[in-house]
Amino acid sequence: MHVVITGASGLIGSALIDQLRQRGVSVTAVSRNPRAHLALSGVNWTGWEGLADAVSGAAGVIHLAGEGIVDQRWNNNRKAALRDSRLETTRQVAQAIQAAGEKPGVLISASAIGYYGNIVERESTESAPAGSDFLAQLCADWEQEAKASGVRTVNARIGIVMSADGGALPRLLMPFKLGLGGPIGLGRAWWSWVHIDDVVGGMLFALEENYVEGAINLTAPNPIRNSEFSGALGRALKRPALMPVPPLALKLMLGEGASVLLASQRILPTRTLELGYRFQFTEIDAALQDLVA
Repeated sequence: MHVVITGASGLIGSALIDQLRQRGVSVTAVSRNPRAHLALSGVNWTGWEGLADAVSGAAGVIHLAGEGIVDQRWNNNRKAALRDSRLETTRQVAQAIQAAGEKPGVLISASAIGYYGNIVERESTESAPAGSDFLAQLCADWEQEAKASGVRTVNARIGIVMSADGGALPRLLMPFKLGLGGPIGLGRAWWSWVHIDDVVGGMLFALEENYVEGAINLTAPNPIRNSEFSGALGRALKRPALMPVPPLALKLMLGEGASVLLASQRILPTRTLELGYRFQFTEIDAALQDLVA
């Protein structure tokens, strides 16, 4: 089996490559700077100019490329970069698949639960409509570009990824270890989290099961309020979690991008479960114990 991955050097891409290599799967990783990654043995690296050749005959293409959502403060230029890095690369992937002599079996294209917007208390499943804010419209447009590939397409709407190697968790660990951690504001916002192993597991499930198509939520079945998350992280680290983070501090640091961390999203992976995927980590305490122990 041969799989092509874009955005392969990121958090999810690296974890996917590790699992695919353990399964004996041949991987071609697409990067803007493939020479920087050649030291990683067992992976064929190529630039975007080699995408069309890479996807031909592949079992699947997993598309993860895109600028980090909360890596920088949002302004008009940053928001344009967030859109362009997703829509343009997805368009390139879809066009490469369309032009392939032997089309791949599936395109698994990353999306995000930002698709649903800031929904406060309402539960949302894969059948819920897109929201109306910037990130929701970006996700909707992103998914639409992927559908043009002409092959079985899966839009993986990913929640707040819990990993020891990147994402939100490492940024939170230091203040919690110092006893300065706590909820954001009143801690009432819903956080739809997911362990990195279930992001990888869900994507491998979509790759291998040819009946999986359309939107799937890669979020743990039990979303929690931010205050519950803070308490669970405090327990995992054996530290207090009583110092609230003022929302204004996040807004000053990230601008409009703070909305990603302040949003309340109660997302359920209803269709993902109905299709047959079983999450390895369904409770936040077990997930955090696994990651920070």
